[in-house]
Amino acid sequence: MRHPARRAATAWAAATVLVLTAAAGAAAPQKESPPDVPPPAERSPAAREQARSYFTDVRLVDQHGRSHRLYSDLMDRRVVVIDSMFTTCAAVCPVLGQKMKKIQEAAGERLGEDVVLLSITVDPEHDTPAEMAAYAKRFEARDGWYFLSGEPQSVRLALSKLGYEVEDKDAHSTIVLMGNERTGLWKKANGLSSAGELVEIFESVLQDGGPAPGQGAGR
Repeated sequence: MRHPARRAATAWAAATVLVLTAAAGAAAPQKESPPDVPPPAERSPAAREQARSYFTDVRLVDQHGRSHRLYSDLMDRRVVVIDSMFTTCAAVCPVLGQKMKKIQEAAGERLGEDVVLLSITVDPEHDTPAEMAAYAKRFEARDGWYFLSGEPQSVRLALSKLGYEVEDKDAHSTIVLMGNERTGLWKKANGLSSAGELVEIFESVLQDGGPAPGQGAGR
């Protein structure tokens, strides 16, 4: 299946494969790779450029007040885990935050290197960097877990590209997107599944070996 973003999905689908795993247990755990397995096959520069063109390099601001380009600074050649939230949410957001914390633990020392977590607010008018920083502390977020806000129009653009844009913040998605932007593999998961199931899906994305022989590096 292809990427489920609401707008311009066709353009990006040519660059990125999306495997949908919305139900609990939908992704089988990967077997541990032997030590002599070659590094993952990277996508072609043209495929990466098409992904950058789709996601855009819209500027977002993290909980420390630092500005980042969405694709080039946060996603390119990395394993990315993304959810949407807002700091005053008292329903599903704290639950999603705890699940993201478990994925942070599973990432270990790779967090901030080739693995990043992105929590993007659906309430940019309220969620300033200071509010996001206080929220991040609730989940013991380490370097590499970015709580992103910014100018409302910039945040809305990023949310729309990821399929997260909503009119009512209380109706925001509980889907967690996980992508390996080095190989082009993307999956989505129900954020209300168990932490163990979400970690299994994360690990399957992390361990992706790239396009199969004959498929090429532009999947």
